[in-house]
Amino acid sequence: MLSAEQAALQERTESSLPKTGRPVIRSNQGVVSSGHYLTSMAGAKLLINGGNAFDALAASVFAAAVVEPIASYSLAAEAVLMIYSTEEDSFLSVSGQGTAPELATIDFYKSKGLDVIPTGVGKDAPLAFTLPGVVDSLLTMLERFGTKKISEVLEPAIKYASEGIPHYEYMLDRLDSASTVQQFELFPPGGFEVFYNDKTIPNPGDLLKQSNLGELLLKMTFAEEDSLMGRNMPLDEARIVGIQAARKCFYQGEIADMFDRSSKSVGGILSKDDLGNYHAKIADPVSINFHGYEIFTHDTWSQSPVLLQALNMLEGFDLKSMGHNSAEYIHTVSECLKISLSDREAFYGDPEFSDIPIDGLLSKEYADVRRKEFNPEVAIPVQPTPGDPWAFSKYDKPDHFPESQKSSVSEDENNTHPDGTTHISVIDESGNFACATPSGGSFSKSVFFPELGCALSTRIEMFNLIEGHPNQIIPSKRPRTTLVNYIVAKDGKPVMTIGCPGGDHQAQACTELILNTLIFGMDPQLAVEVPRFATDSVVDSFYPHVYFPGRLSLETGISEDISKELELKGHKIDRAVSCGMGATVSLKDPNSGSLSTGADPRRACYAIGL
Repeated sequence: MLSAEQAALQERTESSLPKTGRPVIRSNQGVVSSGHYLTSMAGAKLLINGGNAFDALAASVFAAAVVEPIASYSLAAEAVLMIYSTEEDSFLSVSGQGTAPELATIDFYKSKGLDVIPTGVGKDAPLAFTLPGVVDSLLTMLERFGTKKISEVLEPAIKYASEGIPHYEYMLDRLDSASTVQQFELFPPGGFEVFYNDKTIPNPGDLLKQSNLGELLLKMTFAEEDSLMGRNMPLDEARIVGIQAARKCFYQGEIADMFDRSSKSVGGILSKDDLGNYHAKIADPVSINFHGYEIFTHDTWSQSPVLLQALNMLEGFDLKSMGHNSAEYIHTVSECLKISLSDREAFYGDPEFSDIPIDGLLSKEYADVRRKEFNPEVAIPVQPTPGDPWAFSKYDKPDHFPESQKSSVSEDENNTHPDGTTHISVIDESGNFACATPSGGSFSKSVFFPELGCALSTRIEMFNLIEGHPNQIIPSKRPRTTLVNYIVAKDGKPVMTIGCPGGDHQAQACTELILNTLIFGMDPQLAVEVPRFATDSVVDSFYPHVYFPGRLSLETGISEDISKELELKGHKIDRAVSCGMGATVSLKDPNSGSLSTGADPRRACYAIGL
C-alpha cells in the first residue's frame, strides 16, 4: 500500500502526463500535417524556402503520390482542396475531382448488361477509369495563389521517387493483401517490380525507388524549362508560363499520350481527348453557422454537406452535458449522421448538371423538421427515408424524383472499412490556410501501369445508372465523391482546418473532430486521438454498394459498457479497427495568432511546426 507521501507524488506525476500519446505541435511560423513524415517534410521545405501555404500544400500532395501510393492515392487520381487566401480574404473550394470520360454513359454500361458500374478486384476495373484531376487542381491553385516555380514545388517528390524512400509498416501491411496481389496478377506486371522483392514483401527500411514515376514528374519540369528557354520576363510571369506548360504536358502532351496508351492497352474508356478537355474548378464554398462558427466546405459533388446537415440538427442538443463518447452522445450524433446520409443518397450530385436543393438541405428550418425523426431511446433500424428539402428551397420540386440506388444487404461481420486516401493541411505565418484530401488509384481496385509508375483512379464506380438521379453518370460530370475537408472560421477569419480519410466515414469522422474541438475544447492532438464511431446503416459509396442495416461501428477504445447501452437502443455493434484513419486538425488562435496541429496515430501521420 502506498504511503500518503507516495500517493501524493503519484497523483502529481499522473496529472502532469500528457493526455495523448503524442505532443501537440505548436509554431508561429507555419505548420504542416499529413499522412507521413516525408510528405510533411516536403511542405515544410517549401515554407522554409520562402513559399506560402499553397506552395507547401502542392509540394506535399505531389510528394504524397510518391510516399503514400498504398493509401489509395496516385498521381492519376483526384483531390478536393479547401483554401483561405489572406490576400483575397476569401474562402474557396477547389475541385480536382476527376470527371467521367466521353464514353461513360448509361447506355454504354447498360449495353454490357450492367446495373451498377463495376471496378476491381477484377477485369472490369478499366470500365471505371476517371480522368485524373489532382494535378490540374494543384496547378490551378498555384497559378492563382502560389509563389514558387513548378520545378521547386516538384523537387521533393522527384527526389523521393528517384532516390528512394524507406519502406514503412503501414505500406507493407497493405502490400500484404490478397486483393492487391490478385489485381497485379490480372494486369501483369502490375506493381510487383516496383513494390515487391521478387513478389515477396520487403522489410521495413528497405529502399523503395519509383523511377518511372520520378521520370513522369520530371517531364513537367522539362516542360517548364523549355517554355522559358530564351525568354526574358518578370519572375511571376515566368512562374505562370511554366505552370501552364506543365499543365499542357500533362493533359495535352507527352504525359497525356502515356495515359491514352495505357488506358487503351487494357480496354479502358479514358482517352487523350478527354484529358485535353479537363479543367479543375474553383468555386465559393457552401457553409453554415454552428454555435457562432462558420463551417466552409464543398458543394454536393462531394459528401461534404453531410457534416453541415448533421451539425444543424445537433445544434438543438446539449451535447456537452451528455459527456464525450457517452452512449447518449454516440446515439445522438450517429442518428443525426444517419439521417443526413440518407439525404446524401437521394439528393447529392454535381450541381452543374442538376438542380440540387442545397439551400433547403442546409436550412435551419429543414434541420428542425429532420430532428423530429430522432428518437432518444431507439435507433432507426435501416437507412432512413430522405426528407423534403424542396419545401425550404428556391428550386421547384420535380414532378418525379427517382429513388436512390439499390444496394445488396450484407450481414458480413468482417469489418473492412476503407482506410485509404490521405489528408494534408498547411497554415503559414501569413495566415493562409490550405488543405487537400487526395485519393483514387487503389492498387486492389484499379490497374497499375509501370510506364506511368502509378494506377488510374476508378471513381466512376461512385456514379449510378438511374435516369434523372442527381448522381447519374454523364460525360464530363463529377461523381459524388466521399472526399471531404473543412475550414472553420470565427468572425470571418479562419481558425481551424479539418480532414480525415475513410470513405463513407470521412464526413462522420470530421463531424466528431469539430465537436471534439468546438464543443469539448480538445486540443488538436487529443481531438484526433480519442476513439471514434460511425454508422454503416447507409448504402456504401463504393462498388458493390453493400448495406449494413442498423450497424454502428465503434473503435476499440469505446468501452463495453457503452457498447451494451447502445445495443439496448437497437444498434448492431461492430468493433472497428478504425472509423477513419489519417485525421489532422490544425488551429490558429484568433487572439495570439499561434498555430497548433495534431496528427492521427492510427497510421503513419506526422505533424511538423517551423
